Amino acid sequence: MNSEPSRKFATSPKFTIEPRRQRDALRPYLCATFLLFQVVLLTYHRFSPGRLNRLTPFSGQTSYRVVAEGSGHCLQADSLAAASGLVYPLDLDPLQTPILSWRWKIADTVPGGDARQQATDDYAARIYVIFPHWFFPKTKTLNYIWANRLPPESAVPSSYTSNSMMIAARSGREERGMWRSERRDIVADYRRLFGAEPPRIGAIAIMTDTDNTGAQALAWYDDLRLSRR
Repeated sequence: MNSEPSRKFATSPKFTIEPRRQRDALRPYLCATFLLFQVVLLTYHRFSPGRLNRLTPFSGQTSYRVVAEGSGHCLQADSLAAASGLVYPLDLDPLQTPILSWRWKIADTVPGGDARQQATDDYAARIYVIFPHWFFPKTKTLNYIWANRLPPESAVPSSYTSNSMMIAARSGREERGMWRSERRDIVADYRRLFGAEPPRIGAIAIMTDTDNTGAQALAWYDDLRLSRR
C-alpha cells in the first residue's frame, strides 16, 4: 500500500437512488460504483467501511463492500444478473492530472460477454472517466475494461454510443485471481480515440455488471488515483 493521503473527505456520503428516467439516460455513459479519497491529486486508497458514495442502479444491484486486503482494505464487487454502482463527481482539469492508475483483480471474466453487442455488454471490472457536456448527448467517456474477448489494448465504441469508448486495459481469463496494476494517460487516450483535446473531468466511476448475460462476476478494486506525470 502507498502512504496515507494528506487529505480525506470529511463526511461519509449516503446512498441515493437516481430517478429511473435519469438512470436510463446515463446508462450508455456510466453505470458504475465508487469509493474515493483525495490528495493534491485524487486517490482511491485504503478503503474503509462507511465511505461508499452514490449508488446508481440500472438493473438489480451489484453488491459492493469494503473487505480486508493484506494490511489494508479494498473494494469487493459481486454481481449476479445485476448492474449498479457508485459514481464520484469531480471537477478537474485532465491536463493537470492526466495519469490514472489503479489495481484490480477478477475471479473470472463474464461467460458470453462481448463489448461489441448490447446483449452481451457485461464486464467483471471496469473504470470510467466521464467528460460531461452541457448538451448531454455530447458527454464522452473513456471506459477502461477488463475485457472478455477484445484483444489487449484494443478500443471499440460502446454498443450504446460512439461517445463512449471501451478500452481493453486487460483482457481474458489468464490472469484471473491475480492483482494487476494499470497506468493510463487519459489525455493521450482521449486525443487518440476522440481526436480532440479533453474537456474537464466531471466524474470517475467503477462498475462490475452482469445484467445483460445474467451471469455472475466477482472483482476487487484498490489504489485508484489521478496524478501528475
